Amino acid sequence: MASKRILKELKDLQKDPPTSCSADSPYAGGVFLVNIHFPPDYPFKPPKVSFKTKVFHPNINSNGSICLDILKEQWSPALTISKVLLSICSLLTDPNPDDPLVPEIAHMYKTDRPKYETTARSWTQKYAMG
Repeated sequence: MASKRILKELKDLQKDPPTSCSADSPYAGGVFLVNIHFPPDYPFKPPKVSFKTKVFHPNINSNGSICLDILKEQWSPALTISKVLLSICSLLTDPNPDDPLVPEIAHMYKTDRPKYETTARSWTQKYAMG
């Protein structure tokens, strides 16, 4: 079942890919690579998604792990990989500093937004535009 569902989702993604998602954020113009690992019991268990590209973000750690509720306890078999990618795009644009994987970055986001945006933009240029 998992492989049939994954193939269908990949075909749907090819037909209708999500639009680029980082406009109006420090990540604009970056190309971010992600790994997606589907468990054998997908879609009943969420895929494991992680960034291969380094990202300066309160909800993404240095290993590329992503703190996103739909990849954990809020997962539903009705969700698709396309919806997951859109949720990750939303997270990039609108971080959740109250549920951080990197507390130092969350603190900077809350207390010194200009420094956060400058650093995130710098990392985007260094790691996602090369």
